[in-house]
Amino acid sequence: MFCYQCEETARGTGCDRSGVCGKKAPTSDLQDVLLHQLKVISWYGDKAGELGIETAELDEFVMENLFVTITNANFDDKALSNKIIASYGIRDRIRAGFHAAYYDKNDKEYDGPLPPHADISTEDPSEMTALAEKVGILSAENEDIRSLRSIILYGLKGMAAYAHHAFVLGAEDPEIFSFMKEALAATLDDSLGVNDLVGLTLKCGEYGVKTMALLSEANTTNYGHPEVTKVNIGVEDNPGILVTGHDLKDMEELLEQTKDTGVDVYTHGEMLPANYYPAFKKYSHLVGNYGGSWWKQKDEFESFNGAVLNTTNCLVPPKESYKHRLFTTGVTGFTGVKHIPDRPLGGSKDFSQIIDHAKMCAPPHGIEKGEITGGFGHNTLLGVADKVLEAISAGNIKRFFVMAGCDGRQSERNYYTKFAETLPKDTIILTAGCAKYRYNKLGLGDIGGIPRVLDAGQCNDSYSLVLVAKALAEAVGVNDINDLPISYNIAWYEQKAVLVLLALLHLGVKKIRLGPKLPAFVSPNVLNVLVENFDIAPNTDVESDMKAMMAGN
Repeated sequence: MFCYQCEETARGTGCDRSGVCGKKAPTSDLQDVLLHQLKVISWYGDKAGELGIETAELDEFVMENLFVTITNANFDDKALSNKIIASYGIRDRIRAGFHAAYYDKNDKEYDGPLPPHADISTEDPSEMTALAEKVGILSAENEDIRSLRSIILYGLKGMAAYAHHAFVLGAEDPEIFSFMKEALAATLDDSLGVNDLVGLTLKCGEYGVKTMALLSEANTTNYGHPEVTKVNIGVEDNPGILVTGHDLKDMEELLEQTKDTGVDVYTHGEMLPANYYPAFKKYSHLVGNYGGSWWKQKDEFESFNGAVLNTTNCLVPPKESYKHRLFTTGVTGFTGVKHIPDRPLGGSKDFSQIIDHAKMCAPPHGIEKGEITGGFGHNTLLGVADKVLEAISAGNIKRFFVMAGCDGRQSERNYYTKFAETLPKDTIILTAGCAKYRYNKLGLGDIGGIPRVLDAGQCNDSYSLVLVAKALAEAVGVNDINDLPISYNIAWYEQKAVLVLLALLHLGVKKIRLGPKLPAFVSPNVLNVLVENFDIAPNTDVESDMKAMMAGN
């Protein structure tokens, strides 16, 4: 195995024995083979689409299975093997369709280049894992080509995750699917050089913005615009279900099915923003949020006592003590953990087994009391824009700090807590994603009634922060958002954060500080391109970074 797609990768270079995330070597190898299959399918799909062939089946399969391979999503080798086997049929159908359409159009057989290793057909998992060395990351020998292909691939994984959330809510964009095929196919094209791939990387950011906008519209169309909400972080006396991950459709269906059952529902991690949506506030048994970030789940799932539903990535290999209370659904999976099947066409998922299990559990053990405030999406923030502008004009707000992104388990991430604590009292933190758990319970106060921590929601809601920045620039008459009193101190962990970063670069944001360390998949030459064009820098220490960013550097 070799994997370096997340921030905590071993030695800062790559996991080559087992993943720090808990992913074992065979699982990693199966994911590499599945990814290669998605690239091959997309290669044929890209060409078939140009000939007018319908690719809806392919598009959905690629989107879902890119999501499956994101960090901390699926650890189930049997499920991965079955997905690889399923890919053969999709590949063969689109390949046959392409060749037939090509012949019809050109009156001759296609005789151009073909994707490498396009005929994988084994159903033996051990033979599948043996193929990983041929099709995995290190199969690209040139370091810079490998780096850029990896950035594109990881950006696409983030895009697929956000597109999937929108898709289950009934929103899709054919242009996004088309770009996914184009970009995946490009990662197999040895004729593309560094400049070609740099351009495709920035195009990935462009489509990242489109995808986050699509998801934002899907969320608000279905559930209303997030509202400023004080969320309870204590517990009640009923048995409960703890929901973690990101999927709001799963949350909706679970809440509906738990009505009048005597079972309370709590959010965890990135599901916290579900509490902000008007559509979910009608459920009195949505009690509040339990615990903090994803990496604390081994302790927090233990103390929760009740059933736990993992809806997307952010799954940590479970302890045996609560494994029997854990359920996965959607793209997630773990060997030996009960999995709730996908919803039938036009229907809902059946959560009865987790509800029945929850009824037999003890109530949650309280680990904290109080409230945290969130719900500052773009609609809310733009609604109080005049108040914000007045505070800026009066000198009460000197600077905004975008501290969005991911949290992680390593102690160096205490940097973000210290940074927030050290910020001058006349500054505001704009946040989204689980990075907020480093400072959203610090009690940093407010400025004239404006909380100093403004939580827009999940990681995909970083899009809200972009809209706010654009509106602020227009309001103060600034043409370049880099001239605004806004600094970016972004924490990353996995591939959705990669897409958010590419989206910011596409929008022209410069002087981003990225940490807690730079991605292992960014080669020195590629890093130089980012530094020269966007002035990206790693974070260093709180005092030095604070001084530089307060000065606009």
